Amino acid sequence: MTTLLVTGGAGFVGSAIVDAALDRDWRVRVIDSLRPDVHGGDYRADPRVEFVTADIRDPDALAVVLFGVDVVSHQAAKVGLGVDFSDAPDYVGSNDLGTATLLSAMEQSGVKRLVLASSMAVYGEGSYRDVTGRSTRPGPRRVDELDAGQFDPVDEKGEPLELELITEDAPLEPRNVYAISKLTQEYLASAWARSTGGRAVALRYHNVYGPGMPQNTPYAGVASLFRSSLERGESPRVFEDGGQRRDFVHVRDVASANLAAIEWTETATDGEFRAFNIGSGEVHTVGELAAELSAASDGPKPIVSGEYRLGDVRHITASSERARTELGWAPAISFEDGLREFASAPPRASVS
Repeated sequence: MTTLLVTGGAGFVGSAIVDAALDRDWRVRVIDSLRPDVHGGDYRADPRVEFVTADIRDPDALAVVLFGVDVVSHQAAKVGLGVDFSDAPDYVGSNDLGTATLLSAMEQSGVKRLVLASSMAVYGEGSYRDVTGRSTRPGPRRVDELDAGQFDPVDEKGEPLELELITEDAPLEPRNVYAISKLTQEYLASAWARSTGGRAVALRYHNVYGPGMPQNTPYAGVASLFRSSLERGESPRVFEDGGQRRDFVHVRDVASANLAAIEWTETATDGEFRAFNIGSGEVHTVGELAAELSAASDGPKPIVSGEYRLGDVRHITASSERARTELGWAPAISFEDGLREFASAPPRASVS
């Protein structure tokens, strides 16, 4: 029987992985700090789970929870774009120091298999073609263009660019502190695999949504923020012009991708590190997301505000073909079905 340790296993994605693993009759252990800016109310673990409340930066706690573990699903992280740059120390400490401490403890405990939660944010802006068909990546967004309502990237002649699905081989160009911390986690995992003969997978999640999303926190995903507005009887506020294109993937599909990646580590080559995009394969705009949630909730229509956040990217959509081919994984929940469920599912307890 597989013994799985899920770091951050009380969180949004982590708890979905725990449920999926229990459904396969795996032995599941969880370490989670239950930090109050993520978790609200009382958390009660499934009685089948061995649960330890501790921070992954605590090497003594890690030595205990790693004993007898076959594979680690590392989900513990501070997520979201953040409020401002003062969040940087917490991102680096939680995500990067936490990962380094975990990997060190895994080496000492002899645990050789890792699946890491990464993010589409490591790419920065999405992948495009110009009018000649040449692949290109636009530079960082400019305040003067955003202030003028010019949200879509253009080439050096001002011509519009055509968005492509981004692949794992695309250049990596993180554009905010969260993204930098996620890429650093990938580099740490890759170095650990080479140094120890371990086998590591980084799953680059695209926009994950579904039951259990944290609410009423500035670090929540856009789907959660829209739903919280609707629960208050308010219109969701859509930034820019609502045309930002994304790939929204259901949390249970992300959980099944993690289990497929865990199985991949059983037969991978010692020292191997591999990254996979995890997305739905469907492209939708943020405006469409808000409209679908409003309709499913029978709530007020969204308001397009024209506001922006400089650290955001305009468009990024995934090709998950590598995961389909190499992991044998495919998403099972459509955009429409997933949002109908999300709109009516009991919300996660509010954070303090």
